[in-house]
Amino acid sequence: MRGGKAQCGVWTGFCTLLCVLLILDVHGRPANISVLKDKTLNSKEENEILPPDHLNGVKMEMDGHLNRDFNKEVFLGKEIEEFEEDSEPRRNRKKLMDIFQKVDLNHDNSVSAKEMQRWIMEKTEEHFQEAVRENKLSFRAVDPDGDGLVTWDEYRVKFLASKGFNEREVAEKIKNNEELKVDEETQEVLESLKDRWFQADNPPADQLLNEEEFLSFLHPEHSRGMLKYMVKEIVRDLDQDGDKKLTLPEFISLPMGTVENQQAQDIDDDWVRERRKEFQTVIDTNQDGIVTMEELEEYMDPMNEYNALNEAKQMIAVADENQNHNLELEEILKYSEYFTGSKLMDYARNVHEEF
Repeated sequence: MRGGKAQCGVWTGFCTLLCVLLILDVHGRPANISVLKDKTLNSKEENEILPPDHLNGVKMEMDGHLNRDFNKEVFLGKEIEEFEEDSEPRRNRKKLMDIFQKVDLNHDNSVSAKEMQRWIMEKTEEHFQEAVRENKLSFRAVDPDGDGLVTWDEYRVKFLASKGFNEREVAEKIKNNEELKVDEETQEVLESLKDRWFQADNPPADQLLNEEEFLSFLHPEHSRGMLKYMVKEIVRDLDQDGDKKLTLPEFISLPMGTVENQQAQDIDDDWVRERRKEFQTVIDTNQDGIVTMEELEEYMDPMNEYNALNEAKQMIAVADENQNHNLELEEILKYSEYFTGSKLMDYARNVHEEF
C-alpha cells in the first residue's frame, strides 16, 4: 500500500514489530508486501475499543484485502469456532451433516441456490447480532459515567490507556487542554479514528456518540453512511491516478517488495488470481473494466440479497460435481475444506456408515 496515505499509515503502526515474522503469511496476504497488518491487538481492552480490520461476513477487509474466511463465515456462522477448535473428523462430519439438514429447507436432500441464499442471509444476520452484543460491552467500557453518550475525549482517554498511557494523567491533561505527548504512529491512529468518529455521528451532529452510533464507529457494515465511508477509504488506498475509481491493474497491484523464493511467488500469483477473478466476475457489475464507488459499496454491503444469491451460486459451483446446480450431502462432505476449513477424509464410506 502507499505509505503516504492516511489509511495505510493508520494500520501500519500496529504491526511494525511483527513485519519480519509475517512477511510470508500463507493465509492469503501477498508474499512481497513490506508491511502487513496484524489482527491480534495488544490487549483485550484495546481489542474492545479499536475498530477491527476484519469484519465477519463482509467480503473485503478494511485494508482492501479480500476476506479469505468469507465462505466459512457465511456458511458456518457462529459454528465456525467449533470447527476451528475441534479437529476430530468424525465429530466435524456430524456437525456438517446437521448444517446440511438445516440449509435443506424443503428436505429433498438437495440444496438449491435459493436455499443457500436464505442460509447466507441468516448467518450474516448472526454476525450482525454478535457485533451488537459485543458493542454493548465495548460501549460500557468507554462510557465511564454511564450517561449513554460518549464524547471523543472519553474515548480518547480509554484508547490511550489501552496503549499503556496512564489513564488518570491523560484525562487530567485533556481536561486542562494540555498537550498530549504521544509518538507519531499513535498520533496518526488518533487522527484517523477522530475522522471516523465524526463520520459515525449522525445528524444532528453533536460530537457525542450514543450506543447505536458507536456501533457504526466500530462496525461500519451496520450503517449505510459508514459503509460509504469505508468504501472511500479503500478506494483512496488503492486508487493510483486519483480518479476515485478502480481499474483492474489498481485492484490487483502488489505492494513494492522483493520475492525471495518460489513459495513467495506462488502466494503472490494466487493473490493476484483471486483478486482478478473477484473484480471481473463480481464487483464490476457492468463489465466496463472500472469499479466505481457505487459498485464497490454494493459489493461490500453484507445484507445485499442479490450478492447473497450470487455467492450461493458460486459456492454451489465449487462442489457441484454432477452439474445439477444443486448440492447434495456427498458433495458438501467431499469439499468440506472449502465450506468449513476442515478436511474430512474417506467421506463416501463415512456417509454410508452414518446412514
